[in-house]
Amino acid sequence: MDKSKVLELNVEHKIKFIDLQFTDLMGQVKAVTIPVNHLVHVIEDNIWFDGSSIEGFTRISESDMYLKPDLSTYAVLPWTKGTQFPTARIICDVFLPDGNPFPGAPRTVLKRQMELFKEKGYSMKVGVELEFFLFKNDNGDLKPLPYDHAGYFDQSTDSGIVIRQEMAEALQQMNMDVEALHHEVATGQHEIATKYNDALIVADNAMTFKFVVKAIAQKYGLKASFMPKPIAGINGSGMHTHQSLWKDDTNLFYDGNSDDHLSMIGKHWIAGLLHHARAMTAVLNPTVNSYKRLVIGYEAPVYLSWATKNRSALIRVPMFTLGREKSVRCELRSPDPSSNPYLALAVMAAAGLDGVEKQMKPPTPNNETNIFDISEEERRNQSIETLPASLREALNELETNEMLKETLGNDLWTRFKFAKMKEWEEYSMQVSQWEIDKYLNIL
Repeated sequence: MDKSKVLELNVEHKIKFIDLQFTDLMGQVKAVTIPVNHLVHVIEDNIWFDGSSIEGFTRISESDMYLKPDLSTYAVLPWTKGTQFPTARIICDVFLPDGNPFPGAPRTVLKRQMELFKEKGYSMKVGVELEFFLFKNDNGDLKPLPYDHAGYFDQSTDSGIVIRQEMAEALQQMNMDVEALHHEVATGQHEIATKYNDALIVADNAMTFKFVVKAIAQKYGLKASFMPKPIAGINGSGMHTHQSLWKDDTNLFYDGNSDDHLSMIGKHWIAGLLHHARAMTAVLNPTVNSYKRLVIGYEAPVYLSWATKNRSALIRVPMFTLGREKSVRCELRSPDPSSNPYLALAVMAAAGLDGVEKQMKPPTPNNETNIFDISEEERRNQSIETLPASLREALNELETNEMLKETLGNDLWTRFKFAKMKEWEEYSMQVSQWEIDKYLNIL
């Protein structure tokens, strides 16, 4: 996609406005909208904005920044076609006045990590499964009232089928390859799976996914939520992340001579993920609500283990299909959709690569046992650790992990820690309805 092609598409689709998008530290989509006749100027000279007003960016004394459009991300917003104001979007990189990329921009962090991979002759392929809820929207307030009462793969009771299909169609029109869509386990919970791709493209797509799903839901008078655990007592939403390491067109995770078809490089990668799992959790599960999902009994993994066919493990290696050598991969099951996709993929990439370069060895895979069912004593005997139980614990783990902090960059890590500690402190001072119900009349 170059300038001439973008301008041609603007004419073809009668585009009137362009949304120049980027994400803040927390992964929220931000945008400045320009009339289409100003796009050429922006492509050639960029567009300035106040970085001090963006969560996790600069101080007010260093506020000037500019957006540089990445034309490869151009896409028409499908729901604006045929309306009074057809609109396209372009994802942008954030730059400092001196012409250097802003090191604290999440997309820059991932691009920096992928450049490191490229220098070493590698690339990373990723596929993410983003789960979300559809809630009824009463008087404009978000309440956890599921739009349907269906269960896993249900159809007869799934009133969200058409909405989900419209979401999938919009995603495909925005150049995402949708592979499957279905109702998830919990009432009101859905999943739309997209095909794996290069890490940066997948991160861009994950950001787009959230943006599109929310827009289509709003069209139907609903609220789409990527909150990890919006309702107590039922499954929360995850962002299971499939990943593999490549060299040119070769999947380095595949080994035809191995019983499980997983190469030693793949096992080193898994060992790296397990080694850094506790510290990564602060990035992969970055809200206080994330830890309401990471509990026993609701499919979300808690214990640091891996397996080739056990979904209770933190890392799963999907079964090998003959003739699909390129599909050999591992699936990290702990991330949730509240994470910033750029930062999440950056730390996973760094952890996996660290395992490969240091030739870390993973523990014996736990293929036969539901890890949730074994006793605490058995887990201790097998040296099976657990993920952090709170955001505060996860932040403490990340604080001690120099490699992951270097991946994020000192400036971004400092701002991330400040924001998340503030969130933890605010949460810690709240008095919940559960506490009132539990203690008020007996204490």
